[in-house]
Amino acid sequence: MLYFDQGYSWLALVLLWLAPDLGALGYLAGSRAGAVAYDLTHFEGWPVALGVVGVVAGSGPAIQLALIWLSHIGIDRAIGYGLKYPSAFKDTHLQRV
Repeated sequence: MLYFDQGYSWLALVLLWLAPDLGALGYLAGSRAGAVAYDLTHFEGWPVALGVVGVVAGSGPAIQLALIWLSHIGIDRAIGYGLKYPSAFKDTHLQRV
């Protein structure tokens, strides 16, 4: 709701919403590298930090990216996709998917 309240673009949301999943490309280098890459792009601390920097600096694009990123992570968690263990893609901190 905050995203749309600020008048940010639907197009940007649609185009960037799946961007954090590019971290899954790390699995091409093996399950350990894949888990690290995926977890780095799905750790909530990064978009929160980006959002804080955006607020402090008055940067709309930083806030917009942070909100898109957080919404992606939030939906992933809601449907059961958690941070990955190096054993396999399906092994997460929430459940086995």
